[in-house]
Amino acid sequence: MEVLLAKANHAFTDCFEIAETLRAMANDTEEQVQVEKNEESYLIQLAGRTTPKGLHCLSIRLTTEYLLLQPEERQFPNQHKLQDLDFYHYAVFSDEILACAVVVNSTTASAKEPEKIVFHVVTDSLNLPAISMWFLLNPPGKATIDVQSIENFEWLSTEYSSALKEQKSNDPRYTSALSHLRFYLADIFPALDKIVLFDHDVVVQRDLTGLWSVNLNGKVHAAVESCHESEASFHSMHLFMNILDQFSAKRLNASVCTWAFGMNFFNLQEWRRQNLTNLYGDYLQLGLKRPLWKTKSLPLDWITFYNQTVALEKSWHAFGLGHNSGLSQGDIEHAAVIHYDGIMKPWLEIGIAEYKGYWSKHVQ
Repeated sequence: MEVLLAKANHAFTDCFEIAETLRAMANDTEEQVQVEKNEESYLIQLAGRTTPKGLHCLSIRLTTEYLLLQPEERQFPNQHKLQDLDFYHYAVFSDEILACAVVVNSTTASAKEPEKIVFHVVTDSLNLPAISMWFLLNPPGKATIDVQSIENFEWLSTEYSSALKEQKSNDPRYTSALSHLRFYLADIFPALDKIVLFDHDVVVQRDLTGLWSVNLNGKVHAAVESCHESEASFHSMHLFMNILDQFSAKRLNASVCTWAFGMNFFNLQEWRRQNLTNLYGDYLQLGLKRPLWKTKSLPLDWITFYNQTVALEKSWHAFGLGHNSGLSQGDIEHAAVIHYDGIMKPWLEIGIAEYKGYWSKHVQ
């Protein structure tokens, strides 16, 4: 034993220095790994927000053709149906041409009575000519369509625009006017009593007229829940809300069930009665003064429609196709609507390959 200890003492005379060196090397390696992860995350986000060259060129060509049309040639047919309550009204707010086309095409293709469908597309002034020209060249069969620009809504307050800019986020989901336009549905469509709002990254696979028969029990909104911990789509209110804030602690139950965006059914009459647009504005302004929600999240939908949502059956809406490659094929194919929520949109190269076919079959 003495001999072994002597040898060990001779071989490792600077154990402390060696340990410090190894610790420093480990720290440097961890820092380098974090730098690489941050760079990867940035590049993925950049890829998700960058318009592919082909879509950019498509937009330019369609805009050029639209500007060459006479004013009367820019009109869509059947405009008298836009406020008719006997029809099924759907809305999508987007600046993506092909995304809008797929939402409209898949909805009409899946409908039992496409002639009773009215689609309301809202975009910005930059993309209005291109999206309008697309649907003039590719009308949605027997369905009716209308395309508007958000800039036409003069009643949108300047306070609203400035509030969005104060969010100090680089993520367009939290600062885009089109993303927040959903909170003004009752004002955008004053003559309508019910409407389905789509995100632009969905595909409809089944007739949706059954939504108009859902009993909302005096509430404003119907959606599929996203609060089941066993599922990859799990979201919990406390993950997004600052539950330590006094306002949140008093007004909100952190364990309340959340619901999914993408396909949402609204009772606009009840919305107006409860004045939810003003409630949204109050929350938006309050969130600028105190940390109601956590960084890089903006759960205004959940708190604006808090206790105002009826849960739909899970088969109405399958989501996660834009970030989760492990979804059940059966769940996807049996869902009435599938949703590519996440950064990996099906029109981008980074989209998940096994899910692209559900979307691409609706693109001419």
